[in-house]
Amino acid sequence: MGTFDYLMHGFETALTWYNILFAFVGVLIGTAVGVLPGIGPMSGVALLIPVTASITGGLPPEQAATSAIILLAGVYYGAMYGGSTTSILLNTPGESSSVVTTLDGYQMAKKGRAGSALSISAIGSFVGGIVTLIAMIALAQPLSTIAIKFGPAEYFSLMLLGLAAVSGLAGKSVTKALIMTVCGLLIGTIGIDNVSGIARFTFDIPWLYQGVEFLTIAVGLFALGEVFKTILEKDEDDGEIAKINNLIPSKEEFKESAGPIARGSLLGFFVGILPGAGATLASFFSYLMEKRISKKPGRFGTGAIAGVAGPETANNAASGGAMIPLLTLGIPGSGTTAILMGALMMYNVQPGPLLFEDHPQVAWGLIASMFIGNLMLLILNLPLVKMFAKIIETPKKYLIPIIIAISIFGVYAVQVSTYDLLLLLGCGVLGYFLSKNDYPIAPLVLGLVLGPMIENNMRRALTISDGDYSLFFTRPLSLTFLIVTVLWLLIPVLLKKRGKDVVINIEG
Repeated sequence: MGTFDYLMHGFETALTWYNILFAFVGVLIGTAVGVLPGIGPMSGVALLIPVTASITGGLPPEQAATSAIILLAGVYYGAMYGGSTTSILLNTPGESSSVVTTLDGYQMAKKGRAGSALSISAIGSFVGGIVTLIAMIALAQPLSTIAIKFGPAEYFSLMLLGLAAVSGLAGKSVTKALIMTVCGLLIGTIGIDNVSGIARFTFDIPWLYQGVEFLTIAVGLFALGEVFKTILEKDEDDGEIAKINNLIPSKEEFKESAGPIARGSLLGFFVGILPGAGATLASFFSYLMEKRISKKPGRFGTGAIAGVAGPETANNAASGGAMIPLLTLGIPGSGTTAILMGALMMYNVQPGPLLFEDHPQVAWGLIASMFIGNLMLLILNLPLVKMFAKIIETPKKYLIPIIIAISIFGVYAVQVSTYDLLLLLGCGVLGYFLSKNDYPIAPLVLGLVLGPMIENNMRRALTISDGDYSLFFTRPLSLTFLIVTVLWLLIPVLLKKRGKDVVINIEG
C-alpha cells in the first residue's frame, strides 16, 4: 500500500464518531490549558493520561491506544493555539512558546486591535499545523525506512543526543539542566533490571520492584508543583482584560501576515524536528527573522501584526514537527512529546521505525486526526475568542481543587497504590522548590523516559561487540551523533566563557 492508501485508512479511523469526539475534547481542553497561565501543554497532557486510560478501558488495545493518543495530541497542539489568548489580552503568556507574542500582541490589544491579533494568530496556527502535517506525511515513511537500518549503537548515540539537546536548551543554566537530566536517569534505574533480573535501588521495598511510574512523577512535578506555587506565592492582580472589538482583520493586515505565516510554517517545522529545540525556540527565531527582514523594524514592539503572525505560526508548526522524531525514530524532542511517548508505551505501542509497520492504525489515525483537529481549532477559536477570555477570570480557589482532584484520582486510577499518592505529593513539593530555584523539570522527565532505553541499547550494543566500546565510534552514524552531542553541550559553555573574557578585556 502507498502513503495515500495508508492516509485514507487513517481518515477512516479518525472519522469514527468516538475519535472525532476525542479529537474535539482534546483540542477544547488544550485551548483551555493554553489560556490558563502556568499550566502549559506538558501538565495538561500529563494530567489527562490517566483520564484517557479509564475512558478507553473498554476498547480493544489498538483502538484504545489510537483514541487516547488522538485526545492527548489534541491537547498538545490545542495548547499552542490557546497560549496566544492570554499573551494578547493580558500580556501574560499562557506558556513559554507564547512569550514572544506578548511583545506585539498586547500592544495591538491596547490599541483596540485585539480581535485582529487573535484571529491572525488562529489562522497562522492553522496554516502552520497543516504545512507540518503535509511535511510529516511526505517524510514519515522515508525516515522510518532509514531508521530501520539503525542498530543499538546508533540508537544509543541518537538518544544521548536527544537528551543532551533538551538539557542544553532547558532553563537559564546548562549545569542545572544537566543535574536534572542525571536525576531523571538515576530515577529510571530503580526497579528490576530488564537484562539481569537483579533488583536495583529497591531497598527491599516491594512497591519499588516495578520501578517508579513516570506518570506519578510528571503529574506531581508539573501540575501539583504549579498548585503549590499558586498557594504559597500570592500572585499580583492580573490587570484588566483588553476589549475585543472587531474579530476580522483588515485586508492590509492579511497582506502583512501572509509572508510571516509562510516563513513561520517552514521555520517552525524544521526547528521542531530538531530534538530539544521545540516551539519556544521556533517562536523566538521567527520573531527575530521577521524583525530583521522587515522594511520597518521600528514598528516591532509597538503592535506589528507580523510580530504575532510569525511566532504563533512557528510554535504550532514546531509542535507538529516534534511529532516526526517521536513517531519515526522513537526520540521525543520535547518534554511534552516525552510524556506522549510514555502514554503510547503504556498501551504497549513502541514509537520508532516499526510503528508505521506494526501499528499503522495508531500512526496514520493520529496524523489524520491532526488534520481534523486543526480544522476544529480554527472553527472553535474564531467564534469562541470572547469565551476563552473569560477562562482567565476563573478564581484560583475553584481552579486549584479541580487540578488536585484530577491529579489524585488520575494517578490512583492507574497505579491503585497509596505509595504512589505519597510520591505524587512529594513530587509536588519538590516541583515547587525546583521551579522556584530555576531548576528545569522537563529534562528530569526526559531522563526518566529515555534512561532505560539508553541503557538497554547500550547493553545490547556491547553484547553484540563482546564488550568492545569502540563499536560506538567505528560506526559512522553513531560517531556523528556522539560528536554532535559533545558539541551541543560544549558550544554554550565556550560561548559563555568567551563572553566573560570579552567583558573582562573591555573592563580592563
